Amino acid sequence: MDRRAFIAAGLVLAGTALLPKRSTWAEHTGGTVEKIHKSRSEWQKTLTHEQFRVLRLEATERPGSSHLNKLYDDGEYHCAGCDLPLFESSKKFDSGTGWPSFWEAIDGHVATQTDFYLLIPRTEYHCARCGGHQGHIFDDGPAPTGKRYCNNGVALRFVPAG
Repeated sequence: MDRRAFIAAGLVLAGTALLPKRSTWAEHTGGTVEKIHKSRSEWQKTLTHEQFRVLRLEATERPGSSHLNKLYDDGEYHCAGCDLPLFESSKKFDSGTGWPSFWEAIDGHVATQTDFYLLIPRTEYHCARCGGHQGHIFDDGPAPTGKRYCNNGVALRFVPAG
């Protein structure tokens, strides 16, 4: 490692140490949904590899990879980890981002926290029941909320109406 790379790495580490503590999803749920807790091995037994990466390790799936991105049937979108309904299909829109996007979540069913992963604060959201990572909220969505809940498709399960 050359001197510049060493100094740059040191500055990144020092800057990361100064960031505010990241809160846990449980601090922002509002207490309206009964929470479930499972061990890592229990989650690994019930989720696919990709679901585990996204829901439990907070990874992001490739844009355009989810069949749910272009699905606009009537129904609900549930957490793939615990089956809690998170979004109504009437709140879904085509954001052009390559991920399923919604302008509003079901009240009390998602929990938020601040994410500093890219060194700038973003609002991350999780399932309020199991804490499964879903995606991020942005302020570029349609009326009436102006919000875009940008969701990983693998973190959702579509349940048709009826």
